Amino acid sequence: MRIGELARRSGVSERSLRYYETQGLLRAERTPGGQRQYGEWAVDRVVRVQALYAAGLNSKKIARLLPCMRDADGGPSEKATPLLVTELTTERDRINRMITDLVRSREVLDEAITTASAGMETSAASAVPALR
Repeated sequence: MRIGELARRSGVSERSLRYYETQGLLRAERTPGGQRQYGEWAVDRVVRVQALYAAGLNSKKIARLLPCMRDADGGPSEKATPLLVTELTTERDRINRMITDLVRSREVLDEAITTASAGMETSAASAVPALR
């Protein structure tokens, strides 16, 4: 598939796909006319790259990680190293801390919303004149 098709199917801009290629995150074959040509595998690769970026990893770390991920056929990669596993464990722990912090922040906001809502109900009730 061409770059436009990959962009459409993955939801990532053509510009980002070209960037991924320069960073070693994605590779394309070239047609005799020089156009990029991708296999079906590229959609899954781009989705993985996007997920790793969303997790806070940078392109250098993603480039080191991608060869260690399972291939489309489910076979294990032979390029994983103990150092990379340690780095990835550290990243996972960082993400878990972020999740804990976000849950705590949500709880604080929930409490503030509940308190503010109760205050609004009290104010609204006292603003209504009593019927005689």
